[in-house]
Amino acid sequence: MSDPLELTSRAEATHFWFRGFREFVTPVISDLSAGRRDLRIIDCGCGTGHNLRLLSTFGRAVGFDLNDGGVKMAHAAGAAVVRADAAHVPFASGAFDLATSFDVMQCLEPDAAVVREMARLVRPGGAVVVTMAALEMLRGDHSVSWREVRRYTPAMARELFMQAGLRVERVSFLFGTLFPLLLTIRLAQRALRPFRAHRHDTDISVPSAPVNALLTALVTAEARAARYVALPVGSSLLVVGKKLS
Repeated sequence: MSDPLELTSRAEATHFWFRGFREFVTPVISDLSAGRRDLRIIDCGCGTGHNLRLLSTFGRAVGFDLNDGGVKMAHAAGAAVVRADAAHVPFASGAFDLATSFDVMQCLEPDAAVVREMARLVRPGGAVVVTMAALEMLRGDHSVSWREVRRYTPAMARELFMQAGLRVERVSFLFGTLFPLLLTIRLAQRALRPFRAHRHDTDISVPSAPVNALLTALVTAEARAARYVALPVGSSLLVVGKKLS
């Protein structure tokens, strides 16, 4: 059976969740860039390196990951990636305008040290953008596959950034439109876990074309609305922090 990273690599281009993720994140990065296309960007825990393509539209993007498989995939795709620990990153302080980490934080321990390191990497006035898994009630097969340590509430995420000396600019839920469906699925997964073999691909396999298209349209519409309206719940959190000094 394929491991989670290989499954992610297959799904990133077309799966509704990844499409929705890019719809949420792109305008945030665009706003932070203020029209610049020469930002120095580092993606922390870059996995397969797929998101470096998005980030590269705003400047020079590099990434790192601790997983050898992810680094090899990223190199094969032509991305600038090194192998490193998120708590001990081999780059100079203040070397970047923007540091990002997408859906990695929930798997890291200690997470506070990682956010402090991201804050160290950006210059004064720079920004840190993180997405992370939300709400323990949504723990399911995906959490097992990726060995999640925790899932976050908005208060937890805000405190994490404040402890790193970052001014919190935004904490918002993502994928709220999918919340009822995801909660039902995750509750069922937990209830049935003693009676079935665990599958890594339960949440990440690309659905049939009509279902994938429908869910893509749903999360795309939510992402556009989220620019103006904050949702009260969701399966992920987006956090933006600024480094003042």
